[in-house]
Amino acid sequence: MGLLSALTGGLVRGGRRMAVTSTKRGPKMMNKGGPAKPTGVLISSRKFLKVKEMVPEFVVPSLEGFKLKPYVSYRTPEGTEPVLTPEALFSQAVAPQIKKDFEEGTFSPDQLEKYGFEPTQDGKLFKLYPKNFVR
Repeated sequence: MGLLSALTGGLVRGGRRMAVTSTKRGPKMMNKGGPAKPTGVLISSRKFLKVKEMVPEFVVPSLEGFKLKPYVSYRTPEGTEPVLTPEALFSQAVAPQIKKDFEEGTFSPDQLEKYGFEPTQDGKLFKLYPKNFVR
């Protein structure tokens, strides 16, 4: 259908008929479904058959005895802890062990696995290459 024939069709038959039908402009019974997933299937007799497995089930934990409230006020003061950087994490978690082993004389550069160093990245979801390291 060419541009000219579409324009003439719109003028002759009316612009409203050429417009895209949406739930806002359509009749009250019109429902296009939107982003919601169907909870069943249409069978051959044009009836809707509800399928139990397709109905979403929300699992919500019991919050009885839970002391915290779900709302955090914007007036709460800023946190006092500094931002955790890789250097700070290393100095808090691994550096004391390395220092202790170095002072005792048991430190070996060949046994870095006991401090959390992984020589290969095989089987990892996110592989660390030099371009991925934080600078």
